Amino acid sequence: MAMIFRAALLSTLATGLAFPAARAQRADTLRLGIADAVAYYLRSSDENKLALLAVDAADAAVTTARATGLPQMRLTGSYQQVLKNARAEMVSNVFGQSYTYQSVLNTSQTVFQGFRIFSATRAAGRASSAARFDAGETRARLAVDVQRTYLNALYLAKIAELQERNLALSTARLEQVEQLAAAGRASRYDILRARVDRSNIEPLALQARSDREIALYDVKRMLDLPMDRPIALSTSLDTGVVAAIVRATASDTAPEAIRGSVRAAELSLLAKRDGIRVARADFFPQLSVSFNQGYLALPTVNGLPNRLGETSLSFCPQPVAAGTRPCHNNGFFPDRSFNVQMSWPLFDGLRAKGNLEAATAQAKIAEVVLHQQREQAALDLARARAEFDRARLAFSARAQNSVEAEEAFQLASLRFSRGLATQLEVSDAQVALLTARSTEARATYDLYLAVAELARVRGRPIPLPTGGTVPVRSNTGLSPGASVPR
Repeated sequence: MAMIFRAALLSTLATGLAFPAARAQRADTLRLGIADAVAYYLRSSDENKLALLAVDAADAAVTTARATGLPQMRLTGSYQQVLKNARAEMVSNVFGQSYTYQSVLNTSQTVFQGFRIFSATRAAGRASSAARFDAGETRARLAVDVQRTYLNALYLAKIAELQERNLALSTARLEQVEQLAAAGRASRYDILRARVDRSNIEPLALQARSDREIALYDVKRMLDLPMDRPIALSTSLDTGVVAAIVRATASDTAPEAIRGSVRAAELSLLAKRDGIRVARADFFPQLSVSFNQGYLALPTVNGLPNRLGETSLSFCPQPVAAGTRPCHNNGFFPDRSFNVQMSWPLFDGLRAKGNLEAATAQAKIAEVVLHQQREQAALDLARARAEFDRARLAFSARAQNSVEAEEAFQLASLRFSRGLATQLEVSDAQVALLTARSTEARATYDLYLAVAELARVRGRPIPLPTGGTVPVRSNTGLSPGASVPR
């Protein structure tokens, strides 16, 4: 064991001397925890941004749909200067007003549109809720994806560590065999066997290092970090935390909630059915009322009028002839009107019929999509439960297997040092130990990812190895047990 420790120490010193630049950059190394990685990815991911922007667009569509049913007010103003008026020259100077100022406030309200406004507003609201469910599904999937990438890098780093330790053990055993051979207790064959074993392990250690670096590059790519910046993954999977999460998941007997993707499809179907009512509104009459309140000024000279209009003979040029009509004072005269308008399209070239058929087809497509989403959700849930059960059983078996493999390797090493076992037995025990530790690490990561995936398909908060959760936002107008009628 002293020789093994010495070999590991020499390997560490050699690594430190061979990579001085890495030690110089240690101050710039980014220590990245898995909770920080998830939070950062959910903030910076383009896919999550697009999902949130889709929610904003859906909310804007709700505002637009509601605006159609609210009163409309519009203020307009105009100034007109006539340079030449044919009517004034041909008929009367009454038409020869050179300057015209006008301001109008129009207020209108739609009274009836065949339930178009109500249906369109409800369809937009349901589309907005569907967009929120889609955003929640995207957030949950991204949270699992970034954890899978992070944990894969941790797993490959663990494999690289095991391979380095395996290489150090092989180096120490080679030195031990050479010492035994010098004392006449080992043969030339034993030395060659030890050298071959070490040479076979060395490329595996190099491959493990390369896999670890590539996995770190994947983490940097996902988080959009500079590729030349060193990072250190500070989170590790604690077996106790994983076991606690597994127990909580296994004991969760709450009724299954409708998955976000299924709810989004249900709301989309309801919105498409509302679209049918919107299209059917083209067959009904439309009734609206409006009120105009305005002021009009016709000054005889250019200049903005600054008073209310009045008519009197005193404003006419003097002297006033008998029978002269009263003149105005170039001010603003009120102009009011009230309008009730009813329109009923009797024939529009079958446009309304085509819109209705298109809306009906869209609703039928939404029904098929909903059926597919329900089937996919049931399949995903069944797969996630099966993977969870498999990973839990594998985790329980691999933990005991690793302990036994460690004990077997220690006994084989002790027997070899006392001449009671061959080098082949030690090599086999070492390979078995490496395999057991590797599969134990893989089982731990697979079990945690199985728990996270099961939480995602069940609509539960995504767990974190640190003990926290990633909340999944899913606002909706449906109750947890509500569903769309078939």
